[in-house]
Amino acid sequence: MKIKSSTFVKSSTNHKDCPKAVQPEYAFIGRSNVGKSSLINMLTGRKKLAKTSETPGKTQLINHFLINENWFLADLPGYGYAKAPKTEKNKWSKMNENYIQNRNNLLCLFLLIDSRHKPQKIDQEFSQWLGENEIPFVFCFTKADKLNKSELKSNIETYKNHLHEIWEELPPIFISSAEKGLGKDEILEFISKTNKLFKFSN
Repeated sequence: MKIKSSTFVKSSTNHKDCPKAVQPEYAFIGRSNVGKSSLINMLTGRKKLAKTSETPGKTQLINHFLINENWFLADLPGYGYAKAPKTEKNKWSKMNENYIQNRNNLLCLFLLIDSRHKPQKIDQEFSQWLGENEIPFVFCFTKADKLNKSELKSNIETYKNHLHEIWEELPPIFISSAEKGLGKDEILEFISKTNKLFKFSN
């Protein structure tokens, strides 16, 4: 798949305010500062489509982008930002959960994981919640360019082994780098194939 057009549509505070669910949709979520916005910019080939920041917690709303006029990307608030007030973190968490459970056109959630770090409890708990709620999702490891090949391979294998302690079968796994464009073709090919499964229902 080639992305020919990408447009910011709107920011929403809850799933009811999101764009009409008439086209297939994919959402990116992960711990704060994992690189959600950077990955969206890399996939679309537009450096400033999604706002990026060195400060965790920049994304505080559900941001929708229309891709190729026929499918949506949603950038969700990150989780695990320790410096945010508890009330704000709870609000973002509830916003994400309501969106994920009620967005009928959401075909797949991309759970982004920073490839540089060891398995984090908060990511593990979130992936378990997705499984328990039967939400289709994939793992996408980000910032792969920050490690050499052996370090990256070791970290990914460690993560897989950790996941296998709980999961019999793992969801698809992608490895990406917003800086190098790594994973772009594989992710867009996955989305292209998954789009064909979409069936609109009112």
